[in-house]
Amino acid sequence: MTGSRGVGHLVCGRRAKWLVLGFWVVVLFLMAPFAQKLTDAQDNDAASWLPGSAESTQVLEISEDFRPEQIPAIVIYARESGLTAADRERIAEDVGELKQLSAHGIMGDQTRGPVFDRETDPRAAQVFVPITMDEKGWERIGPAVDSIREDVGGSTGGLAVHVTGPGGTSADFAEAFEGIDSTLLFAAMGVVIVMLLITYRSPTLLLVPLLAVICALFTAQALIYFLAEYGGLTVNGQSAGILTVLVFGAGTDYALLLVARYREELRRHEDRHEAMALALHRAGPAVIASGATVVLSMLVLLAAEMNSTRGLGPVAAIGVAVALLAMMTLFPALLVIFGRWIFWPVIPHHGAPDPTERGMWARMGRRIARRPRMTWAVTAVVLAICSLGLIQLRAEGISNADSFTDTPDSITGQEVSARYFPAGSGDPLVIVSNQAQAEQVGRAVAGTEGVVPQSLGLPPGAKPSFEGKVLFEATMTAPSDSEAAKQTVERVRDAVHAVPDADAKVGGGTAALLDMDKATTHDNVLIIPLVLVVVLLILCVLLRALIAPLLLIGTVILSFAAALGLSALAFRHVFDYAGESTDFPLFVFVFLVALGIDYNIFLTTRIREEAARQGTRPGVVTGLAATGAVITSAGLVLAGTFAALGTLPMVAFAEIGFAVALGVLLDTFIVRSVLVTSLFLDVGPKVWWPHRLAREDGGGEVREPDETRVSRSGG
Repeated sequence: MTGSRGVGHLVCGRRAKWLVLGFWVVVLFLMAPFAQKLTDAQDNDAASWLPGSAESTQVLEISEDFRPEQIPAIVIYARESGLTAADRERIAEDVGELKQLSAHGIMGDQTRGPVFDRETDPRAAQVFVPITMDEKGWERIGPAVDSIREDVGGSTGGLAVHVTGPGGTSADFAEAFEGIDSTLLFAAMGVVIVMLLITYRSPTLLLVPLLAVICALFTAQALIYFLAEYGGLTVNGQSAGILTVLVFGAGTDYALLLVARYREELRRHEDRHEAMALALHRAGPAVIASGATVVLSMLVLLAAEMNSTRGLGPVAAIGVAVALLAMMTLFPALLVIFGRWIFWPVIPHHGAPDPTERGMWARMGRRIARRPRMTWAVTAVVLAICSLGLIQLRAEGISNADSFTDTPDSITGQEVSARYFPAGSGDPLVIVSNQAQAEQVGRAVAGTEGVVPQSLGLPPGAKPSFEGKVLFEATMTAPSDSEAAKQTVERVRDAVHAVPDADAKVGGGTAALLDMDKATTHDNVLIIPLVLVVVLLILCVLLRALIAPLLLIGTVILSFAAALGLSALAFRHVFDYAGESTDFPLFVFVFLVALGIDYNIFLTTRIREEAARQGTRPGVVTGLAATGAVITSAGLVLAGTFAALGTLPMVAFAEIGFAVALGVLLDTFIVRSVLVTSLFLDVGPKVWWPHRLAREDGGGEVREPDETRVSRSGG
C-alpha cells in the first residue's frame, strides 16, 4: 500500500502538486496558439473521405491531368408560366457579369449557358459556373458561391433564382460546418456546467474539471494539428467536431469518478494529500482501463478503408489519451491545491458517515438481490423488444436534400431544376479510358440505361487527350445522389469494363458516393468484431476472469441493439428523417461500446474490490451503492455532450448524437444498474472464473442495514 500511495504522491504530494500545475501551465501556454490552427489544417476535399483504392478516387487523380479539379455551381432560373422577355434579358445580363467573375477561384471565362429546358417557350434556364478546387478550394467555395449569389440576386417578381449544383450544395455544407468547433465547444461546455452543478451542488467545484478539460482539449488539438501539418494525418470537420465532444464527455466522466472516490477518502482521512493518493490508487486502475479501452477501440478504426473513418481513429485516440492524462495529473493536483473548501457548500469532513449504505442505489441493489434471475430475464427481454426497431433502420446513405435539418438554397434549387432538366445535370459521370478504345467506351456509356445519350462530351476547359488517355462526361436521368443514380453507375461500370483493353474507369460525385457506401459496408463488417475483441481482452486482463467479461460484452451488444432500434423508430416516426448514413451503425457502435463499457468497468472493479472483502453477492450491492450516483451523473454528462451534436444543422450529426446519447442513458440506468447487477447476483462467485476468487468466495449474504437477512442466491 505504501508504494501505491507513493505513486499518488508523485501527482498530489505537497510539492509535487505545484510541479504538476506548473508543467500543465507551460504546456497550455505553448499549445494554445497551435490549437487555434487546427481548423486551417482540416482537409475536407473528396479525397480525404474516399478510400484511396476506390475507382472514383483514381478518376479524380487522373482527371487532374486534363484540367484543374473543378466543381460547378449551377444558377437555375425558372418561371412555371414560361420565361418572359424581361426574364431572358436579366439572364443574359447575369451571364455577362458571371463571365467577368474571377474571385475565390471562380472560372468566369468558362461559364456556360444559358441552357434552356426547351427550344420554344422555355420555362427554365441553367447557367454553369465552374470553381477551381486546388488545395485551397474547400476553404473558398463558400465565398465563391456567395459571390455568385450576390451577382445574380435572388428570386423576384415570380422568377425563381437559386444557386445549386455540386458547388452550391458544397457551399451550404461548408456553411453548416463553419464554426463547428466553437459551436460544439460552447454547447458541450454548457451541458457540462449544468450537469456538474446538479451533481456536485457546488458552484466552485465545477470550475476544476472544466479547467482541466479545456486544457486537455487545447493540448489535444495542438498535437493533432502538428500531426496533420507535418505527419500526414487526415483531419476533417467530422473528426474535429467529434474530438471536442469526446474530450469533454470522457474527461468529465473521469473527473466525476475520481472526485467520488476522493470524497469517500476525505471522510476517512484528515490529510487531503493522503486522501487523494488513496483515491488515485483505488479509482485509478479503473479510470486508466476505461481510457485505454476507448483509445484502443478508436485505434481499431485505422483498419478502415474509408479515409475519413481511418483518420478519425488517431484523432479520437489522441483526444481521449490527453484527457485521461490531464484528469489523472492536473485535475487531482488542482483539487489538492484548493483543499476541502472547493466542495462548498457540501464539504466532506473527516469522520462524516458514508451515505451510500442507506441510499437509493443500496436499496435498489437489495431489492434486485431478492429475485435476480427474474430481474435480468425481464430486462433482457425488454431490451430485445426495443431492438426490434432495427427493422426500421435505413442506413443506406442520405441524399443531399435529406442531409440538412433545414432547407438551404441549393436544395431548393435542386428541386426546381429537377422539374425542368435531367435530374443528374450539373453532377455528371466522369469517364476515362485509353484513347484507342474511346469510341467503343462512349457507345457503351450512351447505350446504358439511366444515361442521357446526347449528353456525352468533353468537360469545359479540358484537354481532349493526355498521354494516350481521354476523359469525357455523361449526364444521368436520376438525381446524382439517389439510389437510382448509384445503380446507373454500376451499370455504366459493367459496360465500360467489358470493353477490351480500354482500361476504362468511372468517377464523379455519384460514383464517389457509391464507393463510400461499399467501403463503409466493408468497415462495418471488419471494425465491429475487432472492437469487441479489443474490449473483451481488456476486460479479461482487468478483471482477471473470463465469465464476467463475456457477460459484460453480451450486455453491451444488447444495449447497442436496443439503442439502435429505438433510435430508428424515433428517426422514422418522431423526427421524420429520410434515412441514416451508411457509417451511422459503425460510429454509434464504436462510441457506445468504447464509452459505454466504461460504466461497467467502474462498477465491476468496485464489485471485485468489495467481493474480496465480504463476498460476491454483498459486494455487488455495495459496489452498486458506492458507484450508482457518480456513474449516473457521468452518464448524464456524456449523453448531454453527445446530444450537443444536435445543435449542428446536419442530419448525420444529429442522428449520431441522438443514438449515442440514448445508448449511454440506457447503459447507465438500465444495463449497468439493473441487468449487470442482477446477472452478477445470480451467477455469484462463478462470475470470477477461472480466478481463485471464484473458488474461495462463498458468495456471502445480502443483508439489510439492520442485519436482517434478505437473500443469498435469489435465483
